[in-house]
Amino acid sequence: MITNFFGRHPRPRVSAARARHRFRTWRGERPFWAGLFTSTAGLPILYWPYADLDLSGIPLAMSTTSGAASLVIGVLLITLGLTLWYHPHLRLFAGIAALLLTLVSFPVANFGGLFLGLITGLIGGSLACSWTSVVIEPPTAPADCATTDVPAGESRPHTARDAAPTSPCSPRRRRRSGS
Repeated sequence: MITNFFGRHPRPRVSAARARHRFRTWRGERPFWAGLFTSTAGLPILYWPYADLDLSGIPLAMSTTSGAASLVIGVLLITLGLTLWYHPHLRLFAGIAALLLTLVSFPVANFGGLFLGLITGLIGGSLACSWTSVVIEPPTAPADCATTDVPAGESRPHTARDAAPTSPCSPRRRRRSGS
């Protein structure tokens, strides 16, 4: 059993909560759902050309000469989905490539994996093209605080007593140490 530095066992709830928090943070920094839909689109496109189905004892074989094209398209869609997860800066390229591959899979790969791969691929590619990263703005002063700019013709205070903050909006000054 794995223990921490002091020989104590980690608590399962705490470690699960930390893992869930790390996953949420990771998921929020990238086009997670676009990658999931794009990777999922490759699976039916890969599966249906190589599947042998029985409908009431009648074998239904869907393997055609397009099996190689289905293999290439399915593998590329799965790869593009993983690219969206691990290289989010390539989201526009991966999204457009996913949309084009999905549209090519309609005539080539048995109606795009019987429409399952087609629909999920179009959703994943569209989500990838429309995703933008969250930009955190720097904190600003409250609206009721005056600006700290000095009006024209006036000077800043020179003594420590004059420079003391007079309102909660005034910036705090650091004391010099060692003098």
